[in-house]
Amino acid sequence: MSATHTHSGRRISPIFLGLLAVTGVSAWGVWAGFAAQPGFAVFLFVTSAWIVSLCLHEYAHARTALHGGDISIGAKGYLTLNPFKYTHALLSIVLPVLFVILGGIGLPGGAVFIERHRIRGRVKHSLISAAGPLTNAVLALVLTAPFWLGLLDGTPVAFRCALAFLAMLQVTAAILNFLPVPGLDGYGVLEPWLSHKVRRQVEPFAPVGLIAVFACLWIPEVNAVFWNGVDSVMSALGVSEAETHFGLEYFRFWEGDPEFVVIPD
Repeated sequence: MSATHTHSGRRISPIFLGLLAVTGVSAWGVWAGFAAQPGFAVFLFVTSAWIVSLCLHEYAHARTALHGGDISIGAKGYLTLNPFKYTHALLSIVLPVLFVILGGIGLPGGAVFIERHRIRGRVKHSLISAAGPLTNAVLALVLTAPFWLGLLDGTPVAFRCALAFLAMLQVTAAILNFLPVPGLDGYGVLEPWLSHKVRRQVEPFAPVGLIAVFACLWIPEVNAVFWNGVDSVMSALGVSEAETHFGLEYFRFWEGDPEFVVIPD
């Protein structure tokens, strides 16, 4: 492999830089309130920032795998942060954004294909799987820092609610990804510590693991437990349920911006 090819495999993708630009411009638009109805700007801000977080999630897997021993990662383009390199455009971008629109849930996005035989040691395998959802958890902490540090006095309501909703997406993504279900990162953390027999028995269920999780979320009792858990985490991070609710309301700009936004002190 040539040095030029190796370098190009690690250069940040212009697509990712474009996503960052859209995120920044739309965030400014929400903050500045240049439109009478800021919903579309909120939609652009949250959507672009969410795709950025999906890229960072997969990048974390890839970077950890590289340091763990899989030197093929760079050639696959996983270190460029290009969302189109993470498996499939439909799975990596369209479906996650669709689930945000439909239910305000941070769907785990794409995947990086790691040559596991190159990785030595169960701890390294577990760390590779944990790196993605840990990235979502860190992003949730960063996005909610203004809330729990009390830095939001005078902040435009639309921006505050958009930030809260974006943070909630990170929390839901971290929780879902850490579930010990085949096909999700939580199972990947546990898998190296399971016996070969158990892994062989579980392996056929990996392709339907995520589908099974979302099917369970349609069960009212399970759905209530999930969202109560999410609300508890957000509350602990200083974000009220009202802020995330109105963040979703602004995000769905096609339904019209909320007429009255009441944020409790």
